[in-house]
Amino acid sequence: MPVPEEAHALVTLVRGTLGDAVLGVYLHGSAVLGGLRPHSDLDLLVVARQSLTEQQRRALLAALLPLSGRDGHRPVELIVVVQSEIRPWRYPPTCDFLYGDWLRGDFDRGVLPSPAPSPDLAPLLTMTLLGDTPLYGPPPAEVLDPVPYEDLVRGITAGVAELMGDLESDTRNVLLTLARIWTTLATGTVRSKDAAAAWVLARLPQAHRPVLERARAGYTGETEEGWDDLRGRVRPAAEFLVRAVTEARTASDGPAQEGSDGPAQEGSYGPPRAQP
Repeated sequence: MPVPEEAHALVTLVRGTLGDAVLGVYLHGSAVLGGLRPHSDLDLLVVARQSLTEQQRRALLAALLPLSGRDGHRPVELIVVVQSEIRPWRYPPTCDFLYGDWLRGDFDRGVLPSPAPSPDLAPLLTMTLLGDTPLYGPPPAEVLDPVPYEDLVRGITAGVAELMGDLESDTRNVLLTLARIWTTLATGTVRSKDAAAAWVLARLPQAHRPVLERARAGYTGETEEGWDDLRGRVRPAAEFLVRAVTEARTASDGPAQEGSDGPAQEGSYGPPRAQP
């Protein structure tokens, strides 16, 4: 898939700020799983030799704030990991620097992105390896270890309760993320949000389908997003998805631990593979 021009500008920014500390910069997320949608973030993973200095953190944050989601630019999610913190692999991994527009309120209050444990890195690193899209440096498999399937499951399910706390303020993203989690657990594939929603829609009770259909259509740009007419149905639909995730997680605890290396089939559990 074509690499967005903005991604190349971000690579230049990262290399100019971090210098020789940069081992590689990798595209992941929607850009490598079916293509960017109107509301997709531009997702980049930076693998560094050492932790960022305070000066580098401030400089990188100062450069991203006026760029991300401004003047026609896509919102950016930029994550920096230190290679020695994630290779050899251990769980939970540590995120050295995280920028995302949903954190602007914290940044405005003077919070500086700092190292912290991040279960979310398990699916992110998995997508990076599957997407295999280096923007700078060697292929990701040369700098990252594969994530064991059981840790991928732990990573994608760790934040479900916190995710539900954002249901009112970030309805579309919460619903689509829950759909993606269910799909990954049930099929062993990592899909784009709209592809995951399509899989889930075929399995949802009729009462909940309009809610997820609205979220998917808003994400793909088919319709303007609005929830007033469905507001009373959003939480029941989300709670159904959470129950489905919980059941799929319980089912995956058995086969996933047997270490199957074969290709995952729908309804079975094995190493994840990308699917647009």
